[in-house]
Amino acid sequence: MEHRPMKDVALLGSTGSIGTQTLDVVRENPDKFNLKVIAAGSSTDLIRKQITEFKPAIVIMANKDSAQLLAQEFPSIDVYSGKNSLKEVAGSCDIIVNAIVGFAGLPVTLSALNQGKILALANKESLIAAGPVVQKARRTPGAEIIPVDSEHSALHQCLRGYETSYDAPSSAVQKLILTASGGPFRGLSREELKSVTIKKALNHPTWDMGPKITIDSSTLMNKGLEVIEAHELFGVPFGQIEVIVHPQSIVHSMVEFADSSVIAQLSLPDMRLPIAYALNYPQRNEAKWGAINWSEISKLEFEKPDTENFPCLKLAYQAGEAGQTAPAWLSAANEVVVDAFLKKQINWIDIPHLISLALDKYDDLPARDEDDIYAADLQARLVTKQIMESK
Repeated sequence: MEHRPMKDVALLGSTGSIGTQTLDVVRENPDKFNLKVIAAGSSTDLIRKQITEFKPAIVIMANKDSAQLLAQEFPSIDVYSGKNSLKEVAGSCDIIVNAIVGFAGLPVTLSALNQGKILALANKESLIAAGPVVQKARRTPGAEIIPVDSEHSALHQCLRGYETSYDAPSSAVQKLILTASGGPFRGLSREELKSVTIKKALNHPTWDMGPKITIDSSTLMNKGLEVIEAHELFGVPFGQIEVIVHPQSIVHSMVEFADSSVIAQLSLPDMRLPIAYALNYPQRNEAKWGAINWSEISKLEFEKPDTENFPCLKLAYQAGEAGQTAPAWLSAANEVVVDAFLKKQINWIDIPHLISLALDKYDDLPARDEDDIYAADLQARLVTKQIMESK
């Protein structure tokens, strides 16, 4: 059997849902992955356990006080804090897993690509918000994005072998088909949606995810953001990207080719499978997650999404088609509104309406460089907060 050198891994966002599941994959493959860098916000209790088990060389904390505390407790480990530390240290690894939540993950995405690294991307917001800027960084020799989202990992796998470049698809690709579970409120009427609670919205029927992405899934905004992500990752026009609801979450996505053949990627819903795919790429290694017992699969259902009661999906297509910094504006407005819902400041039913009002305020701002993205993000947040305050 071919001997493969261990990969040095930087895991940024190690205490979140994707982060802890990435650790499961590393834990099962101690001869393949060396966890060199871990980064988190301020959760020192969980980080302590991770340091003790995985013995990383470098730890980065967003919270300065947490970093100082850990530095005292673990003097043999280099402990840093601040955004610049994330950008500088990640470059010392073979593969960077960006599992930071939200727009805050953008500096890592750009830094990893600009340094010609393999980026296992679980932070969709950075690609969505800064698409034009990220595309420039992707052209750095050696730079490559391997998506960790289950749907985009599926598309990556379906396209593998058919494309010479994922950002320049051949004419053989007719359509990308993203599947959606439909979230916890699939089939509910608008009147029923008025009584949605935080507890209900966080109770996803299929996936165990962090609060922000779980709320996005309940509104179908997550699927809308994934449409933009698919466009940016694979270069397919929005008119050739379709969303279909698939409650069982076994078919993770599909690619329809010009001859009407459809190739799909299937597995039981387990995020550790796409994480393992990204970490092992371009090889495939044995994994114990996601195997299907076909005798237990009684049916696979598919239906159109309800964009009348879940208009966030349409809003995402609208922002994606507008291009430039419109996706950044959408992503920022969504983050503000979802945060307000989780703080019980607004109702669930208000989320798409407020995002729509924020998009109405969007001015055609260019996306020439990183500063343009940050400016659009900041302005969108201010505008969205002003809209909420005026209601």
